[in-house]
Amino acid sequence: MGAVYVDVAPEVLRWATRRAGWDESTAFKKVDKLKYWVTGERRPTFNQLQEFAQATHTPLGMLFLPEPPVEPLPIPDMRTMRDVGIHTPSADLLDTIYLCQRRQDWYRDYALDAGAEPLDLVESESLSTDPAVAGARLRALLGLEQRRASSWQEARRDLADRIEGLGVLVMVSGIVGGDTHRKLDPQEFRGFTLADDVAPLIFVNGADTQSAQVFTLAHEFAHVTLGHSALSDTALGEREAKREERWCNAVAAEVLVPLEAFKARCQDPLDEAALERLAREFKVSTLVVLARAREAGFITWEEFGPRYEAELKRVRGLARQEGGSHGGDYYKVQPLRIGREFARAVISSAMEGTTTYRDAYRLLGAKTHSTFEGLAEALKVA
Repeated sequence: MGAVYVDVAPEVLRWATRRAGWDESTAFKKVDKLKYWVTGERRPTFNQLQEFAQATHTPLGMLFLPEPPVEPLPIPDMRTMRDVGIHTPSADLLDTIYLCQRRQDWYRDYALDAGAEPLDLVESESLSTDPAVAGARLRALLGLEQRRASSWQEARRDLADRIEGLGVLVMVSGIVGGDTHRKLDPQEFRGFTLADDVAPLIFVNGADTQSAQVFTLAHEFAHVTLGHSALSDTALGEREAKREERWCNAVAAEVLVPLEAFKARCQDPLDEAALERLAREFKVSTLVVLARAREAGFITWEEFGPRYEAELKRVRGLARQEGGSHGGDYYKVQPLRIGREFARAVISSAMEGTTTYRDAYRLLGAKTHSTFEGLAEALKVA
């Protein structure tokens, strides 16, 4: 049987490459015959189109549509992204949201079957509340006055554990699922929240710097207390950010860097060395320190803008360096990617016979039973 050639609209092919995050040059390098398909000189075979769908992470059926589909974000978009523009959401972002929604749906059913009640935390705050008041209240709820983290990594783990202790699922990953070839872009998004009264979920982009991840965790936690889903970029230098984003930024800043404590520790001049010192002390990024310095009156809006832009450029360079590796000890990394509480719940449910092992492997990102057992041992699930 000969090859089966298929008709595909050129604009749909271009849409799929944009969705994959490829520019035209990259697309033509990755798929050498694509340039002929988009001009109509040649048609792809069915097998070639299947390979193209896999390479671009596009559902095959979408490629047979007469025109590019509108694929809306399933949650409210709170991003500013002023310097890169908000484009069509990437396949990596969409697949990550869909994956987290499936995990959340499973956990909600699991929790309800176990007799879980709606969390008092959800919708405990409102946008009319002074962010400083809300931030102080949440800081006390998290018990952060007793926190003594020696590194940003420890600070991130500690904050994630404290938030999970309040009934919120927390997942931190720099890749899509378990695919190390699909790295998430922190310039597209920093994190998101999937609101729910029983199983709220926070996802943090682990490809970002660890100091930025700490702030994103606190920011998304603020969204949880509002009871709102949101896709965030936590842009601190934006006067034009949406009201809810500004509120969540202000709450997160007070949770991590109480203004009065900051004033007591901030000294003139606020040079690069002072920025680094304060960032280490509070375990936040230098961008957060700059924002707090402006709020405390140490620098003006006019001074803040240029300094923030310069620091943002430097921090993005660090993010590219830190985000370059997504490996390490699987049994230490995977519980962070999928959330310890979620992982323990899935493992326990499988061991009890409530969830099939096949479904458990899929939810956990485990390919074999030995991997499943290794995760159970690492998380001390008997």
